[in-house]
Amino acid sequence: MRAGRWLPPAGLIALLLVAWQLYADHGGLGPSVLPGPTRILAQGWEQREALWENTLPTLRATLLGFSLSLVVAFALSVLIDLSKILRRALMPVLIVTQTLPLVAIAPLVVLWFGFDLLPKILLVAFVTFFSITVSLVEGYAATDRDSEVLLRTMGAGRRRVFWSLRLPTALPFFFAGLRISITYAVVGAIFAEYAGATAGLGIYIQNAKNSFRTDLVLAAVGVSAALTLALFALTFLVERIVTPWNRAGKRT
Repeated sequence: MRAGRWLPPAGLIALLLVAWQLYADHGGLGPSVLPGPTRILAQGWEQREALWENTLPTLRATLLGFSLSLVVAFALSVLIDLSKILRRALMPVLIVTQTLPLVAIAPLVVLWFGFDLLPKILLVAFVTFFSITVSLVEGYAATDRDSEVLLRTMGAGRRRVFWSLRLPTALPFFFAGLRISITYAVVGAIFAEYAGATAGLGIYIQNAKNSFRTDLVLAAVGVSAALTLALFALTFLVERIVTPWNRAGKRT
């Protein structure tokens, strides 16, 4: 069953890579314009130390920014869940934040907070917190009313109901939002580095682009994609650990 699940995407990716390599070899564009996958892998391996040195700052900004995003999203979701007035006040503001163009916000954040790690953390959190907040709020709303009434009749207060029922109910929604957000986290960190940084994959891509090294640009993009896929897969592992009852329910 696991093989059947992974074979179709693996086969499609292999087919696309073969088609890419064939077009790069025979399309007449030249390796400086469109390098093939084999050239990208070879040049990326030669530059592995530089790629690794620039991957670490990006990964650090991604993890710290995403951690801040989780804290902010959880706090906002609790406030929205506590009061309908707060929900009406906060939700429009949160939606407006997602309409702001990152290309305009990123240079301002770097200007305000400098070229260190802080603006990268803030921008990653800004890009990723909304999906997590909304998914938690929707998860709270999906709580079974009869179960909530039962807990209250047994003497449970609002806090006990939240931790014992509303939050566990929201966890599957939370992980769905988490997976959406994590796909933007690495891209957000790289974009923040474009706006201003001294190291990172964003800086590496800029330098490679300015040197007309398309192969190294695509090698860095491949590293970024690999990081995103690794973090995306990690969410499933965390979900299996945090929500074992959900996995048991799927088996039955």
